[in-house]
Formats: sequence, C-alpha cells, structure tokens
Amino acid sequence: MRVHVVAAVAALSVLGLGCERKPTTAEPVKPPETAGKDKPKPADAKPADSAVILLGEVGSLTGSEAAFGVSTQNGIELALEEANAAGGVKGKKLAVRVYDDQSKPEEAAAATTRLITQDKVVAILGEVASSNSLAMAPIAQEAKVPMVSPSSTNPKVTEVGDYIFRVCFIDPFQGFVMARYAHEELKFKKVAILTDKKSAYSEGLTEVFQRKFAEMGGKIVGVEAYAKGDTDFRAQLTNIKKLKPEGLYVPGYYQDVAIIAEQARELGLKVVMMGGDGWDSEKLFELGGSAVEGSFVSNHYSADDPSPRVQDFIKKYQAKFGAVPDSLAALGYDAANVTIEAMRRAPDLSGPSLRAAIAATRDFPGVAGTITLDEKRNPVKPAVVLTIEGGKFKYKSTIAP
Repeated sequence: MRVHVVAAVAALSVLGLGCERKPTTAEPVKPPETAGKDKPKPADAKPADSAVILLGEVGSLTGSEAAFGVSTQNGIELALEEANAAGGVKGKKLAVRVYDDQSKPEEAAAATTRLITQDKVVAILGEVASSNSLAMAPIAQEAKVPMVSPSSTNPKVTEVGDYIFRVCFIDPFQGFVMARYAHEELKFKKVAILTDKKSAYSEGLTEVFQRKFAEMGGKIVGVEAYAKGDTDFRAQLTNIKKLKPEGLYVPGYYQDVAIIAEQARELGLKVVMMGGDGWDSEKLFELGGSAVEGSFVSNHYSADDPSPRVQDFIKKYQAKFGAVPDSLAALGYDAANVTIEAMRRAPDLSGPSLRAAIAATRDFPGVAGTITLDEKRNPVKPAVVLTIEGGKFKYKSTIAP
C-alpha cells in the first residue's frame, strides 16, 4: 500500500511512497496485517481542531486498474485545488491523504482502516472498482465515516449502509442502456457475452444485460467466462464464434478487453463488441489498437458535450494534466465536489452531520451529469453511449433513466 498527500497548501508530512507520477523520497509504509485488526471507532465526535481538513482517498494507482486510479486522483486533486483557491471549507484548507491499494480488495480494506484509525479523515473518496469498494464499505459504515465512490457501479456497494454513497449510475441502469441500444439502434437479435467471473462489476452487468436483452425480444446465444488477469481467451472466443452472434458484450476492464478484442480478430470473429464504463481509458487504444474500432460502450460523460460546465472542466484539466479528462477523472472531480459542497452545508464535520448533508444532495451541477441522490444514496442521472472511431471515443446517444 502506498500513500501521499495532495494539497493546495503548504506540504503536509507524507506517509509512505508517493504516486509514481510525482517524485518523492518518502519511505514505504507497512500496511496493517489485516483490514480489521484496528477496529474503527464511530466518528460521532467533532474532529479535533486543525489548520487543515483531511480527506482520505483509496485508489488503484498501480496494478491492473492503475489508469482508472490515476485519472480519478487527478479529478479529485483539481477539485480540492479549486476549493482551496475559493477559501476552503469553514475557514480551513483541504488536503487529501491518498493510499494506493494496488488494485487489490484486501489492500483497499487495509487502507480504509488506516485512514479512519490513524489519519482521522472526515470522509473517504473511493474506490473505482466495485470489488474494492465492497471491501471498504463495511469498515467505513461501522466507523460512521462517510464514503463516496466516484465510479463503483455495482448496486451492492451502497446497500452496505447509510454512510456509503456514489456519484455514478449503477449497473442495472448501465446494463439496460446497452441492452436497449443493441436491440433498438444496432438492431441485434443474437448476442453473446464474455464475462469476468471474479468481478462484481462484470457479473452485475452481465446479469442485467442478459435479462433486459431477452425481455426486449433478443436472444443471448451463449455466455462464456474468464478471470481477471487471464491472457488467453481463445477457447471462449472459439466457442462464441460457433454460435454466430451479431454482437459480443464484454463488461470488463480495458486491459482485458484489449486482449480479448485482438484475439477475437485473430480468430476471425468479426462481431461488433460492446461494453461498459470499464473500457474507458486511453490505454484501451494503446493496447487494443484497431481491434477495438467500431465498438460501443455505455459511459458517464462525453468530452464532446458542448455545455460550458463540461468544456470549462476539460480546459482546466488539460491545463493542469496535459490530457483530455476521461469519465473517471470527471467522476473523481464530481465525487470530491459533492463531498466539499456537503461539508460547507453541514453544521459540523462529525460523521453523522456530514452523512446527512451528503444524503441531502439535490440538483448538484456535476460535469458527468446533474446529481440528485435517491433514498438508496445513488444518483438519478442519464448515461451516454459512445463508439470508438479513429482511436477515440465518439458520442452517439444520451439515454435517460
């Protein structure tokens, strides 16, 4: 587990290694032996006075989902920088202590415990992957420390308890969006699915897409499975090719999807591929090349959105990080800003007060859609469908709930 602190104020002391994209000389921190060894205590009391309000972030800065984690952290960093430039919160500056969970659920759990028991953060931002968020959520819930996931779409994440929130849509909606687009816009009648059997995210999308596509009159001709980290998908793809589907739904993450797409083309499986927001990374184009061209994905936002709110965010992000922000960056930015806005409204920063303020979020102007949290702490917001053309995501459609 690695950690560093981002702040638009004088540098705080840093625990552990810094993120690879920022040089540091700090020493590694030994992670807790188990995620639950230091049992968190409920944060009912107001945090002690300090010159800085400390937030926590748990992200996949290395490992298989590193591209997601870095983009999300960039968005969070930009949001905090802007908040501090505007005077901070309650007269204090904001900082965030960031732990790298190496894309592993057990590390995400350990980082959450450390943020609560040692760092005494007022709220936690993270994680991206649903499996990692599911490892974190029970710890934050028991300690009564609000946790806001930028982009974990599995419904079970917020079902853990009333201190767990998200700013992204959930898998039932995302799965419905692609099922409807495949049936109504692409006119597919027969679709196959290749799912990651070890991913809560992938399994959730598979279940919904399969059910909704069938309800619309389409036919799922076969479902094949793989496990995260596999490198040879030829057996599954050969089986799928025999079924002659018109489309192949792969609700996985970009690093696996790229290999799957290349091997599908090698085998002569020339179907249109479809997926979800887990595809959203520049790494997909680097790894998959022409094999992913012509695919379709559901996503949270499009950089093609002409609204001033989105274009202003893109301009500021490009100036700071030298790249066009993806949806993970947009959601990290929104998660941080929803939390910051709630901190400003809350009478104090105790866990219960901040939880109530976040839960009261209505019509928040996010860059990945206007956010109103429902009674299950999930946002009601639209999704977009993008296609891949010329090594880039291109906007195709917006689908409302």
